[in-house]
Amino acid sequence: MRAQQLERINMLGFDKLKRYWSQDMAIDLGTANTLVVVKGKGVVLNEPSVVAIIEDKGKKAVLAVGDEAKTMLGRTPGNISAVRPLRDGVIADFVVTEEMIKHFIKKVHKRKAFANPRILICVPTGSTPVERKAIQDSALAAGARKVQLIEEPIAAAIGAGLPIQEATGSMVVDIGGGTTEIAVMSLGGVVYSKSLRVAGDAMDQAIISYMRKKFNLLVGEASAEKIKKEIGTAISSSGNTYLMKGRDVRSGTPKEITLKEEDTAEALSPILGQMLSGIKDALENTPPELSADLVDMGLVLTGGGALLKNIDKLISKETGLPVQIADDPLSCVAIGTGKALEQEQTFSTMLTEY
Repeated sequence: MRAQQLERINMLGFDKLKRYWSQDMAIDLGTANTLVVVKGKGVVLNEPSVVAIIEDKGKKAVLAVGDEAKTMLGRTPGNISAVRPLRDGVIADFVVTEEMIKHFIKKVHKRKAFANPRILICVPTGSTPVERKAIQDSALAAGARKVQLIEEPIAAAIGAGLPIQEATGSMVVDIGGGTTEIAVMSLGGVVYSKSLRVAGDAMDQAIISYMRKKFNLLVGEASAEKIKKEIGTAISSSGNTYLMKGRDVRSGTPKEITLKEEDTAEALSPILGQMLSGIKDALENTPPELSADLVDMGLVLTGGGALLKNIDKLISKETGLPVQIADDPLSCVAIGTGKALEQEQTFSTMLTEY
């Protein structure tokens, strides 16, 4: 067996061997979650974009990444900090992001040696060239041999199966953790795009603020996210309630309240209003012929925010367009990035390098 491996090394050469052993990867590097697609295997990793850092005698080291690190959010002692290295879809901490990507590469390849893949990463349309180069440099420093970028709404549209290469209008709204990406596409290109830095995280903060103002209850990000998932809604349609525990702002003691569905609708209303404003701006800037297509085609919602109860009904009511939620909204961008990686020649004009 060893003789066969050595023979293969001699035949392929070291550089070619690294490519042989390193599977190409597509990464949806999200503010909330990072998904990794391996060429020919589909989504192989889906973990929170969280890194736990431990500080000992002035030196910092990575303690945990992903699922393990997320459980530490808001629960760490003084020498450990659980951080999200991405904010609003872009890198906030270059070093920690590099370590996170490195961890995911090793976890996917299940070995340390020869992990030198070609990587395709999706980025927000509103990110600057400097921010895009930072993402590319982080992946290269983490061990990638080549890094290409694709814009999130394009990846979302590919993942949702929209006919973006045809002479017809397609519209996608991708509501992630840090950004909401809105785009109208036709003939393999983006006709109009808008990136809003309000999305899932902003919804969580809106719930935290609402709980404090109305109920004098202090809750953390994890609790706010749980409220959003359990009874969060864009339009109140039932009398569902949820028992919420937190700290009373005035007395400082633990407190429990009953939260109603209409409370979450009221809390999320300002954030949803900003999203609707962005969608309406996109429709106003869409050429008339493509607008006519959208009357029939409607728009497709992707991303974790698409799972908010009744958000499709709210958007349809405000825009007059049919609204569909993608089959797998959480993985849609990652799946689309994976398809672009596998069909590089087909989507070559949509891939960039910095």
